[in-house]
Amino acid sequence: MTQAQTMTPREAFELLLAGNKRFVAGSPEHPNQDAARRSETASAQYPFAVMFGCSDSRLAAEIVFDRGLGDLFVVRTAGHVVGSEVLGSIEYAVSVLGSPLVVVLGHDACGAVAATRAAVENGTTVGGYVRDVIEKVAPSVLAARAAGCSEDADFITGHIQHTVDLLLDRSRALAEAVEGGRVAVVGLSYRLADGTAHLVTARGLDPETAPVS
Repeated sequence: MTQAQTMTPREAFELLLAGNKRFVAGSPEHPNQDAARRSETASAQYPFAVMFGCSDSRLAAEIVFDRGLGDLFVVRTAGHVVGSEVLGSIEYAVSVLGSPLVVVLGHDACGAVAATRAAVENGTTVGGYVRDVIEKVAPSVLAARAAGCSEDADFITGHIQHTVDLLLDRSRALAEAVEGGRVAVVGLSYRLADGTAHLVTARGLDPETAPVS
């Protein structure tokens, strides 16, 4: 078995945050990015984490977590909005590839959240399929407003938490994996200015031993 196949959710989380700390410190190791790793992963993949993040161009998972080929199974949509394709991709990584960790990666200054707030608060409208993104972010924004939130950071945090809950509510396979202790689902908030990833919420991860950056 590979290391990823025997890794616990907590070990996967620690490995992920260790890479982010190297990136923030400006001392990345760029692991698993050479020709040997390319050959090793040509026939099979065993990613230790599923990264479901926003499509923002400044949020490249392998870079900000200092990982390489075969390490992360990346799924990205604007505003990390959830659809059937997203759920199927995450279930595939967990059920077939054996990934022990699912991460929802949001970030500050998220355009999808900002546009949704404008639509809710000012009646601003958008056309095309961008409207679909806003409609899927709207429940998070409305819930944050109902809770009395006014700061951008609170809306970002609320949307990350809502996305984690939505994944577990809609995917029975994922929920069962978490209930069985095989998988953890965590929400991280990334800060564009300094590159740090901070824990927002965790399901299935031991709170006493999970590191918080």
